[in-house]
Order: sequence, then C-alpha cells, then structure tokens
Amino acid sequence: MPLFEIETDAHIIITWAADESSAGNVVREAYPGDRVIRMTKRPRDTWVISKGALGLSAKKVDVCATARDCLSKSSGDKVHAIRLYMHETGTDLEHARKVIESNMVMGW
Repeated sequence: MPLFEIETDAHIIITWAADESSAGNVVREAYPGDRVIRMTKRPRDTWVISKGALGLSAKKVDVCATARDCLSKSSGDKVHAIRLYMHETGTDLEHARKVIESNMVMGW
C-alpha cells in the first residue's frame, strides 16, 4: 500500500492508503475542517524526518521545493531528478546534483 504525504492548512499527515481518494478520506475523517493543500504519493514505503529541516539541530537546512518536486516527478530516481532540476532551473550539473542529493538526505 502506498505512503502518502498530505499537507493541509493546519497539518502534515503521513498515511498509507490504496489511492489518492482514500488518502483524502483519511484527512476528511480525522480533520474535517482542514483543507488539503498538497498531496504527494511517496516513492518508497518509509518516511524520514530531518531534524535539521525542523530546526531541531544546529545545522541550518534550506528545503528546496523545486528539488522535492523534481524528486516526486522522478519517483525518487536521482539521475532523472537531477535532469529535471537542471531543466526547470537552468543550473549546471554539479549544482543540480548537490541540491537533489541534499534534499534526498533531508527525508526523501
């Protein structure tokens, strides 16, 4: 069963569901007043939360929405995500590799 990341106006929910419709039902049942802002089907069946991304470590982490979007579009395929990032941002290969790899470490 796929793992979904669902962001609402008040929560971030991680849940297993058969499909997007079922994942949406989980939100409606648990938080009927919340509006779904973003729903992402995770490419793997585990979830990792970076303490740095939450501000719980001394290191500052810059979460890049474009890189995470490229990783999502590529289903976690690093090489494809790097190509997508280069295409969408116009950056060179080395910069794109660093951004994608750092976002993979932060919980992808």
